[in-house]
Amino acid sequence: MLGATALAVTVGGALAAPAVAASNVDFATHCIPPAIAGLPPIDGTTTAKITADPTNPKVGDVVTVTYTVVAPAASNPTDLALPADIMTPTGKVVLGGAMTGTVTVTGPRKNDPVPGKGVFPSFSMTGTFTVTAPGEITLSPGDYNIHTSYILELDTPCTVTNPPAPVSETVTAADNPPANTRAISLGSASGSPGAAVAVTGSGFTAGATVTLAGRSASAQTADTATVTADAQGGISGSLVVSDLTTTGVVAYEGGAWSSDLGAGPVAYVVIDDQPVPEGSQKVTTTVRAGTLSMSQAGDAVQLSAVDFGQGGASTGALRTVTVKDFRGGPAGWSLTAKVTDFSGPGAKIDAGKLSWTPACTTKAGSPSICQAGSAGTVGASGATLASTPDGTATGGEFTADAQLSLDVPSFTPPGSYAGVLTLTLT
Repeated sequence: MLGATALAVTVGGALAAPAVAASNVDFATHCIPPAIAGLPPIDGTTTAKITADPTNPKVGDVVTVTYTVVAPAASNPTDLALPADIMTPTGKVVLGGAMTGTVTVTGPRKNDPVPGKGVFPSFSMTGTFTVTAPGEITLSPGDYNIHTSYILELDTPCTVTNPPAPVSETVTAADNPPANTRAISLGSASGSPGAAVAVTGSGFTAGATVTLAGRSASAQTADTATVTADAQGGISGSLVVSDLTTTGVVAYEGGAWSSDLGAGPVAYVVIDDQPVPEGSQKVTTTVRAGTLSMSQAGDAVQLSAVDFGQGGASTGALRTVTVKDFRGGPAGWSLTAKVTDFSGPGAKIDAGKLSWTPACTTKAGSPSICQAGSAGTVGASGATLASTPDGTATGGEFTADAQLSLDVPSFTPPGSYAGVLTLTLT
């Protein structure tokens, strides 16, 4: 199911996750003023800190790092006062411990005015890295550069005199447990009370005792049996199902159901076909399954305008999307989106410049709980806005929203730019 939302902007920065506070560190720095200044190198002390979010990731997670130069070693090398918002910092964060290498960080073109010969103000730069190994990962400040765009394009590079600089932050990464590949299938999807249903499966631990059990919504019934997994992790057995409230069958290792060591539930219905006693009447009804559907509160989003020469964050809000899951059964759903490049007067803004912070609300009484996607880039490859997991009982009504931010380059030609964000519900 598809829905399209056009995003129009009049000539946006990337969203960054909040960082965890860290202590300042000092390190010797060698800075080289622009050649036009005719000044010798500056050897001084930089005060900086590194923060990370999250600080306890798992292998495969993306960590956002923020490098804040609290007190630069360099200063304005000329008597000419520098106006606001002409400085663009870039730098490196040095990884150590369980991971090595550097993370490129960049900052927005934003600063307070700097008087002639005045000290450069504090600034922050952000970047990301993917955790590839478990253990303690140290983060240290690396080299940085201050680029100024005023009359001339000038750089003041500053390098760490005795690398590496002191460790400012430590991230402790946990290993990801192996994926659960256990799966089962049933010989039939329904049966009379007391009928045996064939259960086969794969992916279990070789030689493990596996419990077969009926489920009534999220609770286990009294109908159980045990089988032993073969040398290849396969199982084969049968389960006598008598409980009329049964909605599914599971199989698991250990003393109790666990999604990490189990498979299922697979839908199963007990058909009450027993004759009624004499003088009695059986009263039945039917609950019809519905569909999975999506609607949206509009198809146009106007982002805030930004100034030519300044650029930055063009912001707005996605039109609210309502998802109705009236199918019943065990399946969850996923709502994703991707966006095209933003086309305008003779120029384009890359699709990767659009970021969002998703939110999702579950209507009271819904069996499923809606989960918002992660904050970050939408781009042409797409990202998840919201989802619900598979479960014994799923369904409900949900609303999904997102705050949008388009990072518009500084000298994008003036005019209106538009891209199309396409939502897909599966």
